[in-house]
Amino acid sequence: MKKYSFILSTLAILISIFSTLLHDTPKAILALGAIALSLWVMTRFRNFNLTRFWTILFSLILLYLIFRGFLYGGRDIFHWIIDTKDKNDFIKALYNTGYYVILTVPITLALALGIALLLNAPIKMRAVFRTAYFIPFVTSVVAISLVWQWIFNDDYGLLNYFLSFFGIQKIAWLKDERWTIPTIAIVSIWRMVGYDAVIFLAGLQNIDKFYYEAAEVDGASTWQKFMYITWPLLSPTTFFLTIVSFIGAFKVFAAVFVLYQGLPGPYNKSGLTMVYYVFDLFYNQQRMGIACAAAYLLFGIILIFTMLQFLIGRKMVEYVS
Repeated sequence: MKKYSFILSTLAILISIFSTLLHDTPKAILALGAIALSLWVMTRFRNFNLTRFWTILFSLILLYLIFRGFLYGGRDIFHWIIDTKDKNDFIKALYNTGYYVILTVPITLALALGIALLLNAPIKMRAVFRTAYFIPFVTSVVAISLVWQWIFNDDYGLLNYFLSFFGIQKIAWLKDERWTIPTIAIVSIWRMVGYDAVIFLAGLQNIDKFYYEAAEVDGASTWQKFMYITWPLLSPTTFFLTIVSFIGAFKVFAAVFVLYQGLPGPYNKSGLTMVYYVFDLFYNQQRMGIACAAAYLLFGIILIFTMLQFLIGRKMVEYVS
């Protein structure tokens, strides 16, 4: 009876989904009838796997959505492909986003792991430090970007002031196109490192101290403990943070919009990212079809990277029960 109750409740949810997708009541009723019939037939078999069935079903719905988006925006997509300006902007947005992801994700994870190791040590006021590192993550991105806009100021910014102590000349952080992506990356790293550090800290505290005690008996050094105990047992946490960080980095937008006051960088669209590209097409140029196509391409890129990470994670991640 539990299986039938789950099927009926799921069908009730599908009514709203299919009526939205198909925009046609007869087709929605026909689709629901076909699903109900297939479910009834499948429940007659003992080896019926309900979870696998719903995975296939929602995968087909997702493919239908992608096909529908390309179908309705087909004419605009064709003009987008043959338009040299649009093609150059798309390639630049893709390059800037990739540069930002490569620059941000490894540095953030490395710094977060180092901070987590320090917070995991028996130090005083550990809760205060943990809260201080986590506060930027829960603060508004707009507020953070406005503060960093003052910090990056050429004439009286704090960053150039501190760099002057080391004999480094002033850097035009917000005016030099070479520093556009690194500037955005600095803001994002500062904001996300606290969140990653707290997650790493939770993973470190879940490691049984028995392993470290056994290693000390065998005379293992601190580096050996980290390489052969901490790092392998922390791989599930690292795997989770890597996926979340990659997805979040591909969606960068607010920092660019606020730091450069609504523009995609100071010159030559040096801060044009994929999400900003979609935003500009949709909101400023009112080219809905091309914006839809670009959004689907961004979704496809994120999906491919996520699937690759899952494939790699199966071989490298070690789960300890």
